[in-house]
Amino acid sequence: MEKLKITFLIPPPLKGQRPAERSSGCTHVVYPTPNIYELTTAAYIEASDHFEVAYHDFTYEKDDFCQFIRNDDSDFYSIWTVNLSVENDIHAIETIHSLRPEAYCLLLGPGPTYYINKCLCHDRVIIVRGEPDLALRELLEAFYSGEKDSWQATDGISFLRGGDVVNNRPHALIKDLDILPFPARHLLGDRRYHNPKLKLTPYTPVLTSRQCPFKCIYCVPSSLTFAREIEYRRDNGRKPPVSFRSVENVTRELEQLAAEGYKAIGFMDDNFLWGEGRTRGLTDALRRLHLAWGCQARVDEITEPVAEMLGNSGCRYVDLGVESFDDKILRYIKKGITREQIYKAIGLLKKYNVPVKLNILIGTSPLETREKLRDTIRRARQLKVDQIMFNIVSPFPGTEFYKLARQNGWITTGDYVPTDVQRSSIVSYPNLSAREMERILFYANLRYFLSPSFVFSQLRRFHSSGEFFSALRALKIKLFG
Repeated sequence: MEKLKITFLIPPPLKGQRPAERSSGCTHVVYPTPNIYELTTAAYIEASDHFEVAYHDFTYEKDDFCQFIRNDDSDFYSIWTVNLSVENDIHAIETIHSLRPEAYCLLLGPGPTYYINKCLCHDRVIIVRGEPDLALRELLEAFYSGEKDSWQATDGISFLRGGDVVNNRPHALIKDLDILPFPARHLLGDRRYHNPKLKLTPYTPVLTSRQCPFKCIYCVPSSLTFAREIEYRRDNGRKPPVSFRSVENVTRELEQLAAEGYKAIGFMDDNFLWGEGRTRGLTDALRRLHLAWGCQARVDEITEPVAEMLGNSGCRYVDLGVESFDDKILRYIKKGITREQIYKAIGLLKKYNVPVKLNILIGTSPLETREKLRDTIRRARQLKVDQIMFNIVSPFPGTEFYKLARQNGWITTGDYVPTDVQRSSIVSYPNLSAREMERILFYANLRYFLSPSFVFSQLRRFHSSGEFFSALRALKIKLFG
């Protein structure tokens, strides 16, 4: 039987709009990065002999989208949709079905996992909810079998039947991530990516685990985590379990990347540090392969042995979710850390010359005031870390914070609407309005990123004029859109 063709695509942004960043899912693009979650799913589909797989990113490709669809022969188009891209992707689906009415559109990611009814805008749209890898391949294999409508029995999908929405039972999660192939980076062609925090190219993200077990009330660490959590909470009322790749499996991928000429790795795990034993195995491989790298971590995972491992293995940044230096706020948002732990972790990382990036989240609780925000921003700047990122909290559906915001009338729009957390607020408290939060965010960014100390510290890190101008463009987008 002839192979079925599936094209993973990122549609072009609507006119006058900035493209959504589909890995984090809650911001617009500041600098381009490949969606490693989607590329892993694509690799799992490609591992079957029954499918031909292609990939097109019209955010960056200059080809005409309509012309491409008109001339293409794919049986399926898969779109990884996040909240910020729902309207954009529905428009793309309408375009696809006007030009290729026989093709199916498959929607993955947190957007369609939550907005099921809205995203089922056509009878040839199928939503693959939550963690998509296994469900998508089973769905496509059912189509390949040729048995009429057998695909409708696939776990983890939603679709229209006779105009009614059908939500099949959830699909089981992957327990052992080693069953998945390495991401299909070859589908990206010769496109090169960079991470301003690492400077070196070629750069690629890598994922060694899925999910975070902690209880922060506001948190959406990544688009894959969010999709998994929305789906799992529907039936279980709690977060899904964490899944891991083995150290040996990750090491093989790192060896392959080094052999292919990659110089820089950004680990996309919600939390990269899972005990000293696992960390030692991964950092040993990174040191041996001479890869520059960075990760996201919790401050309570930074012990002295861990900090030393990071410093000795080429770690160029640790991205710490601090959010606030006020212990009462940290308790309210169930962060599970204290101000003392924040200072201790940063001190250990500095001791071993590991650059630190702090994430400060404005407006996480009704306890927030202008004075407390000023204190947090002042304390963050006094620490003289490598970088600080300021964002505004958003009441993402599916989180505890969303329920609190709805119940207490904190959402200015009445209900959640997709909002770029780097610029806008739809949350307003009696003592701190949405506009005040936006103003504090803008001036915090302006004063920090244009301060002489930050500018001079960053200039020393650039290896070329291209890196400098790329970072300058990213800063302009961050500050002014």
